[in-house]
Amino acid sequence: MAAEQGPLRDQRLTEHLNEHAGYFVSAGALLDSGTTPYQSYEVWQTPQYGKLFRLDGCFMTSERDEFFYHENLIHVAATAHPGPARALIIGGGDGGSAEELFKYPSMQRVVLVELDAKVVDIAREHLEAVHHGALDDPRLELRIEDGLHYVREVAPAAGERFDLIVLDLTDPIGPAEALYTERFFRDCKALLAQGGAVTLHIGAPLFQPERMLRLMGNLRAAFTHVAPYFLYIPLYGAQWGMACASDALDPRTLSEDEVEARLAVRRIGALQYYNGAVHRAQFALPNYLKALLG
Repeated sequence: MAAEQGPLRDQRLTEHLNEHAGYFVSAGALLDSGTTPYQSYEVWQTPQYGKLFRLDGCFMTSERDEFFYHENLIHVAATAHPGPARALIIGGGDGGSAEELFKYPSMQRVVLVELDAKVVDIAREHLEAVHHGALDDPRLELRIEDGLHYVREVAPAAGERFDLIVLDLTDPIGPAEALYTERFFRDCKALLAQGGAVTLHIGAPLFQPERMLRLMGNLRAAFTHVAPYFLYIPLYGAQWGMACASDALDPRTLSEDEVEARLAVRRIGALQYYNGAVHRAQFALPNYLKALLG
């Protein structure tokens, strides 16, 4: 193989999937960086992904591939729900999840609870292509506070109930670790309206199998139906897992035609990834995942 030439040898942004494997992205130009009371942040203009956002050295989202993550995190559960009207997002300060939720004509209110105000500021300044103005939608209630406290104290005291709860979080280490426990999942379950569901990402099964199994165990202890599904996310460098958890709603029961019919009736267009065939396909597990998940 010829030696690397030109920009490929310039600065790279690297991320490890585990202690033995990782990947890189050519850095391009640094647009913004700093440290908040909670984490460090960077925004890069990259050749491959356009504007790319990192927290504590981990890739969060980018202009050119955010739809892989956000569309599948939201629409698998939201399409299965008969008419989502109220949603809670824990994390998600880039606004991408909120933007997908607002595509539903039935959606009346979204509460977004983000710990770090700087994440929202960065999104407003640099990530319009991710949120498309959703952070300023009048149906959005933006709260800068601890998601754990909101779920356990604030929302129950206010009598809140949600059709969908979206855990759009960093990985289950450090500050976010408490938001992936069985207890927290049960706290979320208590805030669900009848027929409601929780949706979240569960990591890379090939590179983080123990982490994924721990999360699946916590979800299965809290909910009757736990439906894991998988796709490749370019910015995350791997096949990635997500899950929909509920006592009533199971997106695996929807056919391709049912998904397409619901998208049409709800007039949900401008989707770059998600459709009826994709919905069905993501639940088809290869043998190694069947064995891993038991």
